[in-house]
Amino acid sequence: EPEAAEVFPDCALGAVPPVGACYGLGVIIDTSIDQQQELYFEGGDHATLVHVNGAEFARLNPQAQHGSFSARI
Repeated sequence: EPEAAEVFPDCALGAVPPVGACYGLGVIIDTSIDQQQELYFEGGDHATLVHVNGAEFARLNPQAQHGSFSARI
């Protein structure tokens, strides 16, 4: 967590935003996320929940790489 605090200084300790481009980071998104109509994620702290639709999430991560690396259990 100390390393995350250095990379995300405006976020609560342990909160990792899903929009890496804002921090100069690359983003990798599993293709299963691309199929979701609605997404929810932390808003930089552990108390705020952000809701976006799939198209909005894609616009937030335009340079993201996509791949299949998760498995449903």
